[in-house]
Amino acid sequence: MTNAVGMCALVFATVSIVLPNKSQGEVKVDRVTYLNMQNCYKLSNGTVEVIVTTDMGPRVVKYGFVGGENVFAELPDTTVKTEFGEFKVLGGHRLWTAPEAWPRSYAPDNAPVEFTQQGPNSVLLSGTPDAKTMIQKELVVTMASEGSEVTVQHRLTNRNLFAVDIAPWALSIMAGGGQTIIPQEPYISHDDHQNGLLPVRPMVLWPFTDLTDSRWTFGKSFIRLKTDETMNDAQKIGVLNKQGWAAYIRSKTLFVKRYPFIEGQDYPDYNVNTETYTAGNFMELETLGPLRHLHWGATAEHTERWRLFKDVDLGPSEATLTAAITPLIAGFPR
Repeated sequence: MTNAVGMCALVFATVSIVLPNKSQGEVKVDRVTYLNMQNCYKLSNGTVEVIVTTDMGPRVVKYGFVGGENVFAELPDTTVKTEFGEFKVLGGHRLWTAPEAWPRSYAPDNAPVEFTQQGPNSVLLSGTPDAKTMIQKELVVTMASEGSEVTVQHRLTNRNLFAVDIAPWALSIMAGGGQTIIPQEPYISHDDHQNGLLPVRPMVLWPFTDLTDSRWTFGKSFIRLKTDETMNDAQKIGVLNKQGWAAYIRSKTLFVKRYPFIEGQDYPDYNVNTETYTAGNFMELETLGPLRHLHWGATAEHTERWRLFKDVDLGPSEATLTAAITPLIAGFPR
């Protein structure tokens, strides 16, 4: 899949949910037009802004510093044809069902969604159950009154008359030109016979994964994957990430996700909760919740917390990366 980023001007509509106040410490929710979609809503606290759309989805289409670039890709013209219809990639952040299956996972979410404001800093996006899969998707997006933190709660509800085994799968399509950062488990020497002899987590590969590809960097502390618009072969890995975070950096803006690791739970794809995928300038940073056996009306939930950091210089080596990112992660607790 190639990147077809189409930047469109942001045009503010006249409807405001909260009276305008430019000071920090209060979240404003305004109706806006974005990516030629007229029914979007922007949450802003004076530091960061998030834009969600109700024209389709549920989707988050922008996250960034006020007046700054969108950390997510914008792909309004990119589509995938499936047996269920045309899936609009769009970019941004979305919710799928895992494990991945064709065409079930690609069921188009092109229908409008219901928008509900839940208090001054939180909105609920409720999709209708998909006609083919009968799974209902919901996102609850909550912005902190100060700083850059945004919490996104993902919900899958089974509207079938029969039970299904699925897991929430949260996918962020990142703006190209950066790299994903996934922490390794803490290094322990093999000479430590009390702690260093047993494996600490799985890493899973896809049939198209090539670990000799130059876009990969495997270090003692981190796994990194960068985009390269000249290399269109797809690459992907998954890991069981007990550290509970993953990140993406582009142009010195660092995007960090925090999410739970639940001990003793079964996760999809040979038991992983973190995945990353690239092809050309396209990058996805993905997290997964545990597998759930959902009877009719039951819901599976998975929560991510996001933060942005400005002017982050990771330097030329893993040592400089560690020095730069460690205090930021420590200041963003689970």
